[in-house]
Amino acid sequence: MESFNINRRRFLKGATAALALNTLGLYGIDLINPAAPLKVGLIGTGWYGKSDLFRLIQVAPVDVVALCDVDKNMLTAAGQLVSQRQKSGKVPKLYGDYRKMLSENQMDIVLIGTPDHWHALQTIEAVKAGANVYVQKPISVDVLEGEAMLAAARKYNKVVQVGTQRKSTPHLIDAKTNIVDAGLLGKVSHVEMCCYFHMRNNGNPPVQPVPDFLDYEMWTGPAPLRPYDGLPHIRWWRTFKEYGNGIMGDMCVHMLDTVRWMLKLGWPNSIESSGGILVQKEGKSNIADTQTAIFKFDELDCVWQHRTWGTPPNPEYPWSFTLYGEKGTLIASTMRYDFIPVDDKAPKIHKDVVYEKEKYPEDLTEERIELNAAPATRLHMLNFLEAIDKKSRPVADIEEGHISTASCILANIAMETGRKLTYDPKKRIVVGDKEATALLARPYRKPWVHPDPSKV
Repeated sequence: MESFNINRRRFLKGATAALALNTLGLYGIDLINPAAPLKVGLIGTGWYGKSDLFRLIQVAPVDVVALCDVDKNMLTAAGQLVSQRQKSGKVPKLYGDYRKMLSENQMDIVLIGTPDHWHALQTIEAVKAGANVYVQKPISVDVLEGEAMLAAARKYNKVVQVGTQRKSTPHLIDAKTNIVDAGLLGKVSHVEMCCYFHMRNNGNPPVQPVPDFLDYEMWTGPAPLRPYDGLPHIRWWRTFKEYGNGIMGDMCVHMLDTVRWMLKLGWPNSIESSGGILVQKEGKSNIADTQTAIFKFDELDCVWQHRTWGTPPNPEYPWSFTLYGEKGTLIASTMRYDFIPVDDKAPKIHKDVVYEKEKYPEDLTEERIELNAAPATRLHMLNFLEAIDKKSRPVADIEEGHISTASCILANIAMETGRKLTYDPKKRIVVGDKEATALLARPYRKPWVHPDPSKV
């Protein structure tokens, strides 16, 4: 692929430019006047798919050539929005089947914003088609899907960046650099992670006819076919194990991934978990409303807890992680961080999230945008582009995304089996546990075929 450059004027206008300069060096602002815009496609034009695409448009000259979605109304609306945001003013080609989109277009980048049960097949097909991929987290719904995605990225030598953009969040980069790496914590021997958001949809809508504009058969794909009970978009699909891994897979993956990055951790030595539906039993939802998991590393336990009911212990940090060190404590979230030293005479340190409302006024009119996450996603896209250009690994490389995702999936399996699990990524088994090993890949609905890591 021809080298591409980030537009100097647009690059410099963001508050994250200084941070990007620190990570990219002068290379960052010298990338100017591309030979041709990057050809981009998006699979899944819902809330976060569009959000990722619009952040990419803000930092790089791109030509969005194709969009794909099984909801015709959502797809048509997305096409109009993209035509208003991209420089050419063109409406991209619109597709209902991602396979046709990939076969008919040669793209440099494919963004994947579909529900979790589609990530593996679409990522693998996109890299086989010659594209670099930005895929949302969690990367998969079972462990062996993730192994296959990693194998495909390596086999076809493509960059795959995972949407765990906490690694590109300005105030968290600051915390890692100036608190953790600077040694202010000392030895960290305990970590707590949590989410207490009331985000578990739990209604009882009736079964109803599938609307003409939605290809529900294709939306379901390899997942079990549930009776249609309303549009699954946004939060409804996340409340079912058929399509994802609950709050553990949705929210813990971010915090665990960030902790692993900050402390330079690999695979956990073992994982155990307990919980279930303890309070919110009245609706259709089949994901846990209460769960605790322990990810054990050498001389370090990382403990996760979520509740989708009640109140958080610390209202300032309802979704967060806390690193307990011998010299101090770091508590951090997507919104802020606080460092509290053990020594009363040492200064406390506080940093808040970076916003760029004035620099990117288009953010303010974008439906459902997470303004606090926008600067992080822009920086994450810059890192993705740099990795493509340099043929290097991005900060949220598919392997790191796989470890974090698989660890959360294994926590759910540990809760289901009631046993502590140790995963061997080389043998791709749960050590000494045939029952748990059998749960590493779930059955696919025909005619879809589960990807094989050795045959991608």
